[in-house]
Amino acid sequence: MDTNILLESGTNELEVLEFTIAGNHYGINVAKVREILPMTSITPIPNSHPCIEGIFMPRETIITVINLGKALGFSNDGVQKSDMLIVTNFNNLNIAFDVNQVLGIHRVSWTDIVKPDATVNTPGAGIATGIIKKLESLIIVLDFERIVEEICPETSLKMSEIRELGERERNDIPIVFAEDSPMLQQLVTDALNAAGYTNLHKFSNGQEAWDYLQELKKNNGVEYGVKCIITDIEMPQMDGHRLVRLVRSDEGLKHLPVIVFSSLINDDMKRKGERLGADAQISKPEIGELVSCIDNLVQTILKV
Repeated sequence: MDTNILLESGTNELEVLEFTIAGNHYGINVAKVREILPMTSITPIPNSHPCIEGIFMPRETIITVINLGKALGFSNDGVQKSDMLIVTNFNNLNIAFDVNQVLGIHRVSWTDIVKPDATVNTPGAGIATGIIKKLESLIIVLDFERIVEEICPETSLKMSEIRELGERERNDIPIVFAEDSPMLQQLVTDALNAAGYTNLHKFSNGQEAWDYLQELKKNNGVEYGVKCIITDIEMPQMDGHRLVRLVRSDEGLKHLPVIVFSSLINDDMKRKGERLGADAQISKPEIGELVSCIDNLVQTILKV
C-alpha cells in the first residue's frame, strides 16, 4: 500500500483510512499504515491478553494481531466476521488490527477534525483523538497508541530511563510543548519535571502553541518566553509538521530549536521533518532520548 500520498509536508493535511467495526465508522492516519491484507490464518498465543488474537508472519516479519472490536468494548454478538487486517507501524512496533471492512482513504485538513469533548472522551481514559464530521458518516479517529498501551503497558513511555538519570539540577528554561493526548501530555510533563525541566508551557494542539508564540512575538517576549519547542505530529486544528513549517518561516521565531516527539517517526517521516527544519525527531517511547536531546540543545542555547 502506498502511504506517501500527501503532496507536501506541513500543509496541515492528512490521509485517513476509513474502516468499520460493528457498523460503526472509524479512522486511522495513513501514515501509520504499512499495508492492508485479507484475513489470514492466525496462530494463537497461550495466556496472552484477551484482545490479542495471536500472530502471523507475512514476509518473514512476525506481527501481533489485535482484535480491535474487542479492544473497543464490542461483544461478539452481532458483530460481523472480520474480513481485513490493517497492518500498522508506530512507536517502533508492527501491529495488525482486524476490522470488518476497509472503505477507503480521505484527504482532510486537521482543521476539520474536532477534538472530542468530555461527554464522549473521559479525561485520561478516552481512545478517540478526533471526529471527522464533513464526510457522509461521522468518522471517529482512534488513539491506537492508547489502545496498544492498555493491552501492552510496556509499550508506553520508558519512565525507567528517567529514574536512571538520578538527581538532576532544576532548569527553568521555558519550553513550549504541544501534545493533544492529555495522558501523554501529563506523562511527558512528569518525566521532564523529574529530569529538571520545570518551566513547561503546555498546549493541546499546534494552533494553540502557534497563537502563544505569536503573542510572545507581538509583546517582544520570545527570548524570555520560549527557548525550545517540543511537538507531536498528529493533533487536531494544526499538526506538528505545520507548526514546524510556520516557525521556520517566521523571522522572529526561526532560530528556536524544535524537537518532534511522535509515535510516527519512521524513515519517511524523518525525511519530511528534515525538509521542514526540525532539529531532532524522536519516537515517543524514547523519553530518555528526548531528555538527552533537550540537554544538548540547552547547552547550545546557553552558549549563545
